[in-house]
Amino acid sequence: MDFPPIRNGIDYLVSVVEHLDSDTCTGPREIKYAVLHLQAAAEVLLKSRLLREHWSLVFSDPAKATSEKFWASDFTSCGTDAAVERLRNICGLNITRKDAEALKNLGKDRNALQHYGLTHSAEAVESRAGTVLDFLLRFLDTQLLPLLDTQERESIEEDMSRVRSGLNTIDAFVNERMNRLRGNELKGATDSVLPCSVCGQWALAVIPNGAHCHFCGTDVSAEELAPAFQEFEPGHPVNECPQCCAPTLACFAFMDGAGEEVYYCFTCQARYNPQELTNCGGCGCLWPHEGDDDGTPQTLCGDCRRGIEEEELASR
Repeated sequence: MDFPPIRNGIDYLVSVVEHLDSDTCTGPREIKYAVLHLQAAAEVLLKSRLLREHWSLVFSDPAKATSEKFWASDFTSCGTDAAVERLRNICGLNITRKDAEALKNLGKDRNALQHYGLTHSAEAVESRAGTVLDFLLRFLDTQLLPLLDTQERESIEEDMSRVRSGLNTIDAFVNERMNRLRGNELKGATDSVLPCSVCGQWALAVIPNGAHCHFCGTDVSAEELAPAFQEFEPGHPVNECPQCCAPTLACFAFMDGAGEEVYYCFTCQARYNPQELTNCGGCGCLWPHEGDDDGTPQTLCGDCRRGIEEEELASR
């Protein structure tokens, strides 16, 4: 057997596209091996680039690296997240946040599959796999293949062709499905559609008390959605909704033409423009701006106003 690192990584990629081949039955077993082999490919190829920089960089702790342990393969290697960080900070590679997130999500899928069971749909796995495959092919083209000699490149040429063809098939599947959804389920709904955290597609349509992804079928509760979009925009914390009082009001931009941010409640679907809300003068929560025309010097939420009224009654 002769599987040097780069050829080994490409062989894993061939297995991925074979298991996601739309002409065959993409069942639980195919999904399982697609995820496992894609994660294996990512680890092998990222570390192959680290090896080209210096062999000590593949150790989990480079400070404890020794050549004896390296040549004997007697060491614990770094994980994917650490490999990405080192490629950025030491090798100076431009790995985007989107690509890094795709690799991180793949690692979570692999761990869930190994230890807890993976429940994503075939559509979600194929979409996520396509994102990582696209990154790894670009990574191979720019960072690894140029380093191979002619004989090495010729030895992997056929496999690379199979992987590129497989990615084209996945992209075609995703594009066809999204185009169908835009003409049907998502038609005219651009002001209520969000990116799905499972499949990555802009197909998560908000509904009362949550959202449903028309691409991969994922259902998400309001309680899960609000913190997720708080993470997307850390400057806009989740608040209680002035209308239903649920702590599921977040500020973000839907997939509309202008991309303008709105405050949206994932529970009752109340929607506010940012200029409509201001901080309550009592507790600081967000509340529709009242102005001074009602005799109050500042905006007060319902709870604070009731508190003041009760205090006034008690003092009489």
